[in-house]
Amino acid sequence: MRQQIAAANWKMNLTLEQGEKLLDEILGKMGNLAANRQAVFAVPFPYLAMARQKTGVRAQVSVAAQNCSNKKSGAYTGEVSVDMLNSLQVSYVVLGHSERREYFQESNQLLAEKLDICLAGNLKPIFCCGESLLIREANTQNEFVGRQLEESLFHLTAEQLQQVVIAYEPIWAIGTGKTASSEQAQEMHAFIRARLAQQYGAGLANEISILYGGSVKASNAAELFGQPDVDGGLVGGASLIADEFTAIIKALR
Repeated sequence: MRQQIAAANWKMNLTLEQGEKLLDEILGKMGNLAANRQAVFAVPFPYLAMARQKTGVRAQVSVAAQNCSNKKSGAYTGEVSVDMLNSLQVSYVVLGHSERREYFQESNQLLAEKLDICLAGNLKPIFCCGESLLIREANTQNEFVGRQLEESLFHLTAEQLQQVVIAYEPIWAIGTGKTASSEQAQEMHAFIRARLAQQYGAGLANEISILYGGSVKASNAAELFGQPDVDGGLVGGASLIADEFTAIIKALR
């Protein structure tokens, strides 16, 4: 069975003290996870060491960075390298989040470079893709997301792709007042898996975890995660509330 993942994206929120308290509460409530379930905490860079210390060697719990540089090292003030993340024993890196694409103009080509350097450093990318409201209303979402996959992922070998987690974000359903149904989530996840199968074969495509990143919360997690091609969630606001995120973890298949 594919890994079922609840990934918390704290974004630029919480003080160190608040982050410590939140992690303690979640780790205290979530219990031991089955072998096919994972909880991942994508915390701000200054909190990575704290998160690693608190999660320790706990089975099925990992820490992620929210971004990394496409450069190995050098005069890049403010950037964080793969080697730095490895020195903290971070497991995952979120790449291509819609906010990075929109606010920092990260291109598909740049993300391909980031994927390469992460995989070379044995870090597991959580690669985000998804379409805006304009694209959804034009009914060209499959072409758009397909191009994101092609231009950022499809240069990878099958062995490399096995290390990648994909997260689909329906940007049009985040903060717009519109709601993506579980059926719409399943439809796009099935398209992504079919596109992977075309490129790499059905066997490998069926091994890749595809997370849903569209306002996942405790009240809709079970329905979303019950869809056959939805393998968990990349969770924003609800991951900042201990009871909410704990319930989301427990909703994993």
